[in-house]
Amino acid sequence: MAKKKKNEQLPEGMSRRQAKLAARAAERAALASDPRPYKSLPAEAQLVALQEFVPSAVATATINGIEINIVTVLPGAVAALVREAELGGQRFVALQVRNHSNNPARDLAYVLNWALNAAPGSTLDSAVADGNQPEIASLLGDVTLEITEYQDFFWWLPEDTELTPEMAQSLRTANNSVMPSFPIPNDDAGSAWWIDAGEKAHIRWVRTDDEEPLLRALARVGAAGNLHLGEETKFAGVFRTHGLIVPVFDLDPTVPHQEFIPAMQTLNGYINEQLGNDEQLTPAERRQLENIKSRQVTIR
Repeated sequence: MAKKKKNEQLPEGMSRRQAKLAARAAERAALASDPRPYKSLPAEAQLVALQEFVPSAVATATINGIEINIVTVLPGAVAALVREAELGGQRFVALQVRNHSNNPARDLAYVLNWALNAAPGSTLDSAVADGNQPEIASLLGDVTLEITEYQDFFWWLPEDTELTPEMAQSLRTANNSVMPSFPIPNDDAGSAWWIDAGEKAHIRWVRTDDEEPLLRALARVGAAGNLHLGEETKFAGVFRTHGLIVPVFDLDPTVPHQEFIPAMQTLNGYINEQLGNDEQLTPAERRQLENIKSRQVTIR
């Protein structure tokens, strides 16, 4: 039988058993997922896109007077790194990581806090929050991200880096995995990205509207024949991630991404018109809604 610990410090008014139950409850709360982790942030849609499907991009932000690069992925899928002072000392935090919990906002707050305080030359392997991180809103609550997309990972390396054969091979492998990807400007209506997957290109559009009103709006627009981005395009459905709905459109990959900007603006107008429509759905609109929901996929 295990011996009781002497001089054990217990919360005031709690027995040992009560303290143990409270500690377990706190552990469960720390592990519980947040249905919409980035909801409080103006950069919510951008963070979701960068974390879930954008291959190579860097978003710069200034936090507490310090510039941080919030990126899609770092070499080895580590959580963060700070370059050596002689190489510039830039601070990088990744959203697509090898080791993480199911609390992305807490993980990001933990990693950002680490990067703000880490010494040059440091690397953080795991993004799993340790419970001592600040709230994400205290770090990114009013931050606007300036995103630069890349079609390779050469930004991983400081300028004038001499590549060893091993580094060159690793970089080639990473670059070969990048699908051409470009953001579609859309007047702050979420975060939309054109991505060439080969036989088809797609536009994935992260929107921050509440789920049920957005699905109903999409159904109304679809029933009216307007749920598309022009000729030779197709509404492929939606997926859910981090509590947001992401409409997806199939496209001809030979059409440049810039040409979809007017169609995106037009479609955004149609959707916004219907978001406040509380009238009962027509039979055609109900069928559209049922069809959208039946093919809906949740990826996180």
